[in-house]
Amino acid sequence: MRATVSVDRLKIDKLLYDFVNDEAIAGTGVEAPRFWKGFSALVEAFAPRNAELMQQRDELQAKIDLWHRQNPGPGFDPSAYQAYLREIGYLVPEKDSFSVSTSNVDPEIAHIAGPQLVVPVNNARYALNAANARWGSLYDALYGTDAIPEDSAPRGGKYNPQRGAKVIAFVRDFLDRHFALVGASHGDAVSYRCGPQGLEVQLKNGTGTRLADPAAFRGYQGEGISPSVLLLVHHGLHVELHIDRAHHIGRDHPAGVSDVVLESAVTTIQDCEDSVTAVDADDKVLVYRNWLGLMTGSLEARVDKGHTSMVRRLNPDRRYRTSDGQELLLSGRSLMLVRHVGHHMLTGAVTLDDAPIPETFIDAAVTVLIALHDLRGPDARRNSRTGSIYVVKPKMHGPQEVGFADELFGAVERLLELPHDTVKIGIMDEERRTSVNLMECIRAAHARVAFINTGFLDRTGDEIHTSMEAGVVPRKADIKKAGWLDIYERQNVDIGLACGLRGHAQIGKGMWAMPDLMADMLRIKIAHPQAGANTAWVPSPTAATLHALHYHQVNVAEVQTQLAKRPRASLGGLLAPSLIGAPSWSQSDIEEELNNNAQSILGYVVRWIDAGVGCSKVPDYYDVALMEDRATLRISSQHVANWLRHGICSPQQVMAALSNMARVVDQQNAGDLGYRRLTENTEHNVAFQAACDLIFKGREQANGYTEVILTARRIEKKAQHPQH
Repeated sequence: MRATVSVDRLKIDKLLYDFVNDEAIAGTGVEAPRFWKGFSALVEAFAPRNAELMQQRDELQAKIDLWHRQNPGPGFDPSAYQAYLREIGYLVPEKDSFSVSTSNVDPEIAHIAGPQLVVPVNNARYALNAANARWGSLYDALYGTDAIPEDSAPRGGKYNPQRGAKVIAFVRDFLDRHFALVGASHGDAVSYRCGPQGLEVQLKNGTGTRLADPAAFRGYQGEGISPSVLLLVHHGLHVELHIDRAHHIGRDHPAGVSDVVLESAVTTIQDCEDSVTAVDADDKVLVYRNWLGLMTGSLEARVDKGHTSMVRRLNPDRRYRTSDGQELLLSGRSLMLVRHVGHHMLTGAVTLDDAPIPETFIDAAVTVLIALHDLRGPDARRNSRTGSIYVVKPKMHGPQEVGFADELFGAVERLLELPHDTVKIGIMDEERRTSVNLMECIRAAHARVAFINTGFLDRTGDEIHTSMEAGVVPRKADIKKAGWLDIYERQNVDIGLACGLRGHAQIGKGMWAMPDLMADMLRIKIAHPQAGANTAWVPSPTAATLHALHYHQVNVAEVQTQLAKRPRASLGGLLAPSLIGAPSWSQSDIEEELNNNAQSILGYVVRWIDAGVGCSKVPDYYDVALMEDRATLRISSQHVANWLRHGICSPQQVMAALSNMARVVDQQNAGDLGYRRLTENTEHNVAFQAACDLIFKGREQANGYTEVILTARRIEKKAQHPQH
């Protein structure tokens, strides 16, 4: 039995209680007894309302299920469907136009378009890597990935001068395109220096030139006559040219350029939700302790590489000298946001009258408390220079829930004596009820909204579950071609611009999930800034550096200006589910799809349950490594549940697929010494049984979410093997 501390009607796990009192609260100016007393009052006031909102979700889904059973198949009357959704309160009326009033927003969110990382905050090394990914070597990103074709220039083994030459040529073209010289190429340069008029460039032919846009030069490090770093800027993003003629790259470069470093992950979401496995107080304390270390600057992680070991910490700020002799300071780190769990998650780490409370309440109180170190600490404003705290709120359904989150943060601000609207909200547009009511969702938190982002993976999972009774969904690959997806992505930008988010908030797009396929990312992901998104998610610091190239190619501010003039897409298209009227799949087609889903589910779940890993690179059925989190799991489990519901497959076929794919997953994990094979004893293998639950109990899971099953099975696993 875990030790607890009682405060009024609350019982708080003593580990969490002691962490807050002994570590989190020190230096914030907040008194521990007052904090816990205030938190107790907050829970008592908000818990019943949270339960009512969750009940409303279930009631609306039950009504939609009934309507689809009475009007089955893809040929239902869309106007009658819309009328019904309005009648039951699923669709709410749009009021007059408005603009958000969010204030004190950092420029990384309000004005700078660039990549965004999402990282599990419970992994200190990943969290630090992401925070430090504000700056990344373009040379390394090109050399070490398939962004540069291997052909006769492989990337393995010792440094390959042929590949290096291809990298240098690529970067030269990048510089010529965005930092053009008057009458010359950067490939003609033999030296750079800082003169009274800015950047001066000496050419091979003995003449000199300058930047076509002198304002692109911002400063330097070292001596003006012989700088070690040159700082340039384009579309608000900075680029460093490193000059070192003693370096093995610089010594062969005519101008001594040893590296080109890009401002890359401008913002980072430190995630407490989909990419972590936090199922009890022990896990939550680890999550909060790492967030505390990021806010105080004390977080460290030891990294072992071969025979060497290093300690990783947050990078310091970067200092430069301008042409007129002034000091210029730029942040060395991403601006960090923190993502909480959804309103539907309950936790026994704190109970009210012995019943678990919404986990998001603890996230709100503790993460904002910890962020006070950034606002009030001895080295304050390490993260937000404007004194704001940024919280991403996932899986909210409609404007009433967004308004509830707005009130919750108001209560936290009063508890911690913070100015109203210090906490900014990022709205994840990943549930259908939010998508179809997005303008009113933004209105409900108009003074806090600093971020909206499409999450097409969760949105697809929710689409399948919401329309579960309507009919058969296509194969997963074909769902990506569904008409509603394009409308959803377009409408998110259109409504964001209509609500005045430009200059106040990020309008984001979702993840590139294939971290090893950077050439494809460079070819495809430019579509995100071209669509008006001033940020988009990437799976690694290297991917952030490569994706930053797109924001040099596309002036997102100009794109948004043009897009603001177009009409919004139709609501009817957004509400049209992707269904197959009369499936004509062969048995081999069905078997392949079941295997694909089963492998995806098992490959992710075995790491979640057995190793406590919430986000990792998991090989798929076709052996392509994908960054997986609970969103992809939601799609796969709901997809099979839909096919079971409509008789496309049988339970016996599903179990056969799971058994077959368990062997494949075991082979894929054969190199992991701590891995326990799924096929050892499937009837008693907790991870295998979790996968079965996700499918066979998928229809009854609220909104098709996976967390309740995963959490219960992870707790079961931890009880069997406490060391895990």
